[in-house]
Amino acid sequence: MKFIIATNNPKKLIEMERILAPLGISAVSAKDAGVKLDEVEENGTTFAENSYIKAKAACAKTGFPAIADDSGICVDFLNGGPGIYSARFAGEEATDEDKNNLILAKLGDTKNRGAHYTAAITCVFPNGDKLQVEGKCFGEIAYEPDGDGGFGYDPIFLYEGKSFGTFTAEEKDKVSHRGNALRMMRDELKKYLEGNDAYK
Repeated sequence: MKFIIATNNPKKLIEMERILAPLGISAVSAKDAGVKLDEVEENGTTFAENSYIKAKAACAKTGFPAIADDSGICVDFLNGGPGIYSARFAGEEATDEDKNNLILAKLGDTKNRGAHYTAAITCVFPNGDKLQVEGKCFGEIAYEPDGDGGFGYDPIFLYEGKSFGTFTAEEKDKVSHRGNALRMMRDELKKYLEGNDAYK
């Protein structure tokens, strides 16, 4: 069973493939399916709204069920920012290192370093049905980057005192925002597919 994963981030695709595979779901990018997705304006005000915009557009373009996530880091000291602007926080062309350094510079030596990751995942089916979940992972911002694993803000996000940048993929899947959300989505998909003759 083929599902389109509406992302241009190969590391996100790998995470989703790993967790959805036990359901018999073949998670493929639009590119791998031979389709070029149009750029969509992520003009939602929440992670959930933006993930729905992306999944709906990918489903309409490909005719396959589509899954999209919108995720980011929410830092207490920054009043929950960068939040939905996490990917563009330091500018469109910024590297992960640039984004991490900007957060570290804004926090300076403050002891108020609480933060959490959020991932909203939406699955849209060709018949218009929608499944949506949201996962979170709470931790804090480090004083300096550690590790080169993961992606995004992982090197400066501490979970139980350890940087996500030092986690193995399996360790991260067990506790991460996306891992939590994908497990919820997996359960929702299982119920949906079992109750839908078109997917049996």
